[in-house]
Amino acid sequence: MDYAICGIQQIGIGNDDVYKTWEFYRKNLGMDLPIFDEAAIAGLMLPYTHGEARKRHAVLALNYQGGGGIEIWQYTERKPQFSKDEVEIGDLGIYCVKYKCKDVLKTYQTYKTDGLNVLSTPQEGPDGVLHFFIMDLHGNMVELVESSNWFANTGQLTGGVFGCSIGVSDMDKSLLFYSDILGYDHIIYDQTSTFGDLENMKGGNFKMRRVLLTHSNKRKGPFAELLGQSQIELTQVLDNQPKKIFEGRCWGDPGYIHLCFDVLYMDRLKKYTTEKGFPFTVDSAGSFDMGEAAGRFCYTEDPDGTLIEFVETHKIPIMKKYNWYLDLRKRKREKSLPGWMLWAMSLGRVKTSVLK
Repeated sequence: MDYAICGIQQIGIGNDDVYKTWEFYRKNLGMDLPIFDEAAIAGLMLPYTHGEARKRHAVLALNYQGGGGIEIWQYTERKPQFSKDEVEIGDLGIYCVKYKCKDVLKTYQTYKTDGLNVLSTPQEGPDGVLHFFIMDLHGNMVELVESSNWFANTGQLTGGVFGCSIGVSDMDKSLLFYSDILGYDHIIYDQTSTFGDLENMKGGNFKMRRVLLTHSNKRKGPFAELLGQSQIELTQVLDNQPKKIFEGRCWGDPGYIHLCFDVLYMDRLKKYTTEKGFPFTVDSAGSFDMGEAAGRFCYTEDPDGTLIEFVETHKIPIMKKYNWYLDLRKRKREKSLPGWMLWAMSLGRVKTSVLK
C-alpha cells in the first residue's frame, strides 16, 4: 500500500447528552483522556444530514491503557432521532463495539455489582477468547473482550476500543473491502452456524456467518502504539432479514455513526479507494480545525453503506495547561510518538465526574 492505516482512531457514538454519555464511558470503560471538546457546525456532512448544516457538540476521548477512542456526538438544535426498532445482531451497520478487557470475569462481577445493564454471562467466542456484553445508556451493545495487548497500565480493568461488529448483506463482497482497503487481511475464524455465545442477545438465535478479522502487519504512525491491534467482526444473518440501522435517520442520530481510522498519505488513499469503487463522499480537503485538534477528514462507505471515516491528524494537544500543541506535519510521518510525549498527554486525564 502507498498509504498507511495507523489504527482505529475512534468510533462515533450519536446520543442526546454528550456529558452524560461521556460520564458513563469514563467511569465504566476508562475513556477519561479528552482530545477535544468542541461545539461547532457540521457543515461538510450534508450527504448524511439531510442536506442541512447542523450544529453539534462533540467530545473525543481515549483510554491511556491503549485502544481506539470514542467520539461522542450530539445535535444541539435538531432533536436526535432514536431508532424505532431495537438493534439486533447482524443488522446492517455497526451494531456493537468491542473494548479491551484485562480480566473478563472480574469485570463482569464489577459491572453486576455496579448495576450496569449486563446482557450475557462470560463465554468463549468461536476463537476461544472470553467475552460478554453490556448495554450503554442509549441501548448500544458493548462487548468486553479479553486482551493481552496493552500500551500502559493505569490499574483500570478495561482499555479502549478493540474493534467493532458490523452487519453485512454479502460477506464475500464485504471481506474484499475490509481486507483490501483497510488491511484486515488475517481471518481468525470464519464460521456459519447458530452460536451459543450470542443466544441471549437480541437476534442472536438466527443462523449466521461470522468472520473475525485482524491485520497481519503491525500498524505504523504517530499513534500506532497507543491505538494498538484491532479486530473487525463481520456478521451476515442467513435466516432473517436484517434491517439497516440508520435507515431514514441522520448521521449523528443515536447509535454507532461511523468507524474512524487514523491514516497517513490521504491523497494516495483517496486515489486507491476511488480505483476500487469506493470513492470519498466527504472530503475536508485542507486542515479542519476541531478546537484543540486539527486534521483532514474524509468519508467513504462499505458495500452496505456503513460510514468509514479517515483522519490524517495534523495537530494534537500534548499539555493544554501549558498551551503545548504538536504539529505532526513537521515530524517523520510514520514514526511513533515517543513514550514520554504520550505520557505527557495522559496528564490531561479526567478522574472526576464530567457532568456539568
